Amino acid sequence: MSHENQLDRWTAAIARELAADLGVELDDTVDQQLLLDVARDAAHAVDRPAAPITTYLVGVAVAKSQDPDAQAKAAAAVSRLAAQWDIGLQN
Repeated sequence: MSHENQLDRWTAAIARELAADLGVELDDTVDQQLLLDVARDAAHAVDRPAAPITTYLVGVAVAKSQDPDAQAKAAAAVSRLAAQWDIGLQN
């Protein structure tokens, strides 16, 4: 089984499981590359443990936002901050 197929299957399965367990509607279409890029930026600019925490915070922010472009805006914000952090402007 290919890595991409496994990731797609995992994403769909966890979306269904979370939706059922939490009683919420959850779309299983995820911009996986965007989230992987966000995680990479955080891991490389800050520290590896920053990756899952950052993607969690992006998800919470997007869920609370009414902006249809919230996911792209959140990813751009993380990318900007990570770039500043990486060159020492924020730490």
